[in-house]
Amino acid sequence: MATLERLRVYPIKGLSGIDVESARILEGGTLAHDREFALFDADGEVINGKRTDRVHDLSVEFDPGTAVVTVEDTATGEDTATGGGSKRFDLDDETDRDRAERWFGSVFDLEVALERDRSLGYVDRREMGPSVVSTATLETLASWFEDMTVESARRRLRANVEISGVPAFFEDRFVGEDAPALSVGDVRIEGVTPCGRCVVPQRDPDSGEETPDFRERFLEKRRETFPSWADPDAFDHYYTLMIIGAIPESDRGGKLSVGDPVAVVDESGTEVGVDGAEDGDGSEDGDGSEDGDEDEDRSARTHR
Repeated sequence: MATLERLRVYPIKGLSGIDVESARILEGGTLAHDREFALFDADGEVINGKRTDRVHDLSVEFDPGTAVVTVEDTATGEDTATGGGSKRFDLDDETDRDRAERWFGSVFDLEVALERDRSLGYVDRREMGPSVVSTATLETLASWFEDMTVESARRRLRANVEISGVPAFFEDRFVGEDAPALSVGDVRIEGVTPCGRCVVPQRDPDSGEETPDFRERFLEKRRETFPSWADPDAFDHYYTLMIIGAIPESDRGGKLSVGDPVAVVDESGTEVGVDGAEDGDGSEDGDGSEDGDEDEDRSARTHR
């Protein structure tokens, strides 16, 4: 049975996420507490993993009920301006937020502003909503690389909605012309675009070290396993994994919860099943969707 297996939000954009049992859909179509806060430098540019691997040294715990965040700097004290260790900040308190800005400033050696957006969050594509991946996709990604665990794959991709009980690359079915939608509990999620990947998935989420030959291996395996149920025209290149969805205005204010049943529905909302594997294992025997050498440089879409 297809089920909402995991919900993960990222309270501070670019930093580690937290698992939640349920998440309210905000008026902007995103999940409550997802990228609710973001760190900006003096030029107004966001600080994230694309800019610095220092983010991998920071481990975040966040209480959605109190907005209290505990951030641990896992780097050794002698190597960091913060001296290592963990700090606790009440992000509802203006004084504590000022303290947090100074602390993060010392981490990144920058003048830092910690901003908040309660209605939408600082998602990369502000007209879109949560990201979606299947557990089987994460398991498959992990199998492509020696010593990569499923949790490491999960932390590399940074999806919000994880669905179990479906085949690998199930999510690819929901983008492209005439694609169906997902029904998750009482919430409809419509696929908008595949998620092009940046440098972040190439790095070990704990150490920040790059996995050798990650991109080359990823592209090779993605070509080999590209599912037959996906619309090739919806994918500009193979350096994509997971999709970005959108939640209709009529479903905003609702809630997603772990354990919610998942179904595939058509435009009218009629269930059309959950099995994406319409003919065998879903691969195209390596033929793929296009000339594979044109990969991540072609209008890559990112969501971190």
